Amino acid sequence: MTHPIPAENQHYRSLTIRHIQEEVPGVKTFTLQPEDGQPLTYKAGQYLTLVHPSTHGEVRRSYSITSAPVLQEPLTIGVKRIENGLFSRMLIDNARVGDKLITTGAAGLFTLPEEGSAYKQIFFLAAGSGITPIYALLKELLHARPDLSAVLLYSNSYEEKSMFLPPLRQLATRFPERLHTEFLFSNSPDLSRARLHKDLLQRFVSSLARAPHHELLFYLCGPDNYMRLMSFALRQFGIPESNIRKEIFNTDIRKPAKLMPPDTAAHRVTLHIGGSTHQIVSRYPNNILQSARQAGIPMPYSCETGKCGSCLARVLHGKVWMSYNEVLTERDMEKGMTLTCVGFPVDGDVELEIL
Repeated sequence: MTHPIPAENQHYRSLTIRHIQEEVPGVKTFTLQPEDGQPLTYKAGQYLTLVHPSTHGEVRRSYSITSAPVLQEPLTIGVKRIENGLFSRMLIDNARVGDKLITTGAAGLFTLPEEGSAYKQIFFLAAGSGITPIYALLKELLHARPDLSAVLLYSNSYEEKSMFLPPLRQLATRFPERLHTEFLFSNSPDLSRARLHKDLLQRFVSSLARAPHHELLFYLCGPDNYMRLMSFALRQFGIPESNIRKEIFNTDIRKPAKLMPPDTAAHRVTLHIGGSTHQIVSRYPNNILQSARQAGIPMPYSCETGKCGSCLARVLHGKVWMSYNEVLTERDMEKGMTLTCVGFPVDGDVELEIL
């Protein structure tokens, strides 16, 4: 399943699979090495977007990076087999050491806060394969951020299905003053601790928090229902929305209902990307990403639904209206961040820096 980089898009990079490890049934980690010999820059908690060219166009999927830059670990991603997932089935069932993969690089905002921030403690809430980015974040935090402590609440159906349990327990043993772990299994005979319900979450937060609410951060990653329930519960406890960060796994790639922007007229869009500047005209029903791709501009993207953040951009001038957003916080948007896959220029021309 080796795929050469298309000649028309040299912004892609080729990776060689160096090692494949089955973590639990249906989940494997893939250790990758850039073919050009240059390191691929990324932050703990980000994901890697892989590209599969086909006769029907490109298929793009993003997979969380499980390695941590601070440890100088080789680049590794985690992949869960999805029954109707073209890319994940291809990787889990057919990929072999030595195969080549194509990537657009690393992206994502599910990263640790900047050093010097007001935050003192992070609660990581993971369910199932949602542990993959959180595993990398924990390693980075414990080895590089002495200003932060962490709590891990990891939910799964049963112990044998839980990824990274031995190394997570080793981290808890090595850093007992900075990492507290709770492993919850739905098949546990102790029903009060089988699932992370609202009351149990509140007890954990109340008993384990070492700082006031405004100095706590909560990172959530898991199935949609789990994310909604945990996010709702945290807000009920008085945790500000800006202190809750979510990473959504797009196993369901159906697009949300398309909303009409308040301005459907054509507007000029200036794009700064990779040292080049392009000008296009974008008009509803096309969003900015669609308009740019139709103009032949190589743009970063993956889910095309406003759920992953691969198409992140900064608004330098003008106004962009988003039809859907599961990635950016209010603070991000105050800084001018937007998503081109759900973004439409409104009230005049706009200028964007593609990140």
